[in-house]
Amino acid sequence: MVKASKGIRRRTRGIMSKKPRERGLSPITRTFQQFKIGEKANIVIDPSFHRGQPHVRFHGKTGEIIGRRGHAYLLTVSEKGKEKVTIVHPEHLRKPSQ
Repeated sequence: MVKASKGIRRRTRGIMSKKPRERGLSPITRTFQQFKIGEKANIVIDPSFHRGQPHVRFHGKTGEIIGRRGHAYLLTVSEKGKEKVTIVHPEHLRKPSQ
């Protein structure tokens, strides 16, 4: 038997792949999204854009914007009873629907 991989993208076959009609580059408007400090944002990983991807454990979580770091945003996300800070590019963020 071969030893199981322990890489950062392990067990992400479904999350890190797009449906056939969604393949290719994402709309450029996602790059220019603006978020304000204190605003909520959903983390939805875009597999076609590799820079600034958060860890797969944050996919589908909602966090609060606490600042900027270059083009990326700093988000606090609660996971397993702890507050964690993650750095995410705007291509992987969505405004929550209300």
